[in-house]
Amino acid sequence: VKIIVPFAAGGPTDVVARLIGQKLSEKLGQQFIVENQPGAGGNLGMGAAAKAVGDGYTILFVSSSYVVNPSLYTKVPYDPNKDLIPVTKAGAAPNALIVHPSIPAKSVKELVDMVKADSSKYSIASPGLGTTPSLSIELFRQTFGLNDLVVVPFQGGNPALQAVAAGHTPISFQAIPPATALIKEGRLRALAITAKKRSAALPDVPTLDELGIKGQEAETMQGILVPAGTPKAIVDLLQREIVAAVAMPDVRSKMLAVGIEPEGISSAEFAAYIKAEIAKWKKVITDAKIKPI
Repeated sequence: VKIIVPFAAGGPTDVVARLIGQKLSEKLGQQFIVENQPGAGGNLGMGAAAKAVGDGYTILFVSSSYVVNPSLYTKVPYDPNKDLIPVTKAGAAPNALIVHPSIPAKSVKELVDMVKADSSKYSIASPGLGTTPSLSIELFRQTFGLNDLVVVPFQGGNPALQAVAAGHTPISFQAIPPATALIKEGRLRALAITAKKRSAALPDVPTLDELGIKGQEAETMQGILVPAGTPKAIVDLLQREIVAAVAMPDVRSKMLAVGIEPEGISSAEFAAYIKAEIAKWKKVITDAKIKPI
């Protein structure tokens, strides 16, 4: 069975796919092989899965680009309403609002007040157009009227994180997994996360929601889909087995260690989640006047 991961090896989606793929191999007696097909913000791999035969021998692991790209690109090589069947959401990682330790603000309110006092002095690092951290930046700017806060785009989370850690671009939103170690080492300060509940990876960091800043929820999800036409019996089998794998202590601990909250939901719940997320990010992209790629 081929597992398509539309990103390079080593990223969160690849890690989750390999963890779950190993468990599926052990339980079902089939080889589940991860095939990385990166490119075009995940569109290449997602397009390949959309065109695959629905015979149960192709599985797609996605991140939130699956729900963002239909609004971010003028054309995507898949129709999320027709081409792929939702199986389950394995988990998700919220974003963190982080600053360099030299920034005097110790809270979100202090940071907003500081930027409003002189927005020309500050910039915020984005890990790339269309990523959920970049959209968290847009939500944040819209919420607090920080339109003059300069957004500095980087080619990925790692370069953006290094720029914040070096103090060059001292503010950012980042997915928790790559930022956790730097936060724990004190090289970055996390002011809040974009979730309804606190993260097990950063239990001392409050959520924006509990700070009274509503409507900021944003996460990088890890979802599983199969090509249209895949028999319901196979979809149901995969859903049951993946949910069971995510519940295993060793899988849970490895996911939590990198800031991914394990979930495991029904196919219907995942379908509803996808629909809501597509609508949410379409509004953010439209309101921010982000020009489609």
